[in-house]
Amino acid sequence: MPAIDVIDETFLAVPRERVAAEFADPARWPSYWPDLRPEVAHDRGPAGLRWTVTGALVGTMEVWCEPEGDGTVLHFFLRADPDGPPPGGRLRRRRWLRAESDRRHRAFKAHAFALKRRLEDGRPAGVAPSAFRPDRTA
Repeated sequence: MPAIDVIDETFLAVPRERVAAEFADPARWPSYWPDLRPEVAHDRGPAGLRWTVTGALVGTMEVWCEPEGDGTVLHFFLRADPDGPPPGGRLRRRRWLRAESDRRHRAFKAHAFALKRRLEDGRPAGVAPSAFRPDRTA
């Protein structure tokens, strides 16, 4: 079992093709994971991507774009081990691994919410994406 196991879900009121396109561009990856080097293991088109990762962590990572109602559930999985032993004795290592998992989870959630704000383009909660037309005059 990997030492770092991050699982996250975020709903975005946009089609999954738009969400998947955000992760399909390798130029964006360093902004999401600056200390990881993802390599595509499986490109599933609008369903998302699976990567192997090296760098600070070694393992696998995935974004899965699941159609749900009028939008997409963005699933994120990171299963990896540190590249090298975590610092300190047994208790310190466990604390470091928990903190690292939490840090990675929070970082991805921040990216997911930023993506949600940008792609939903100001759509108020409860308004169907198909009915929302942003006012660009402001």
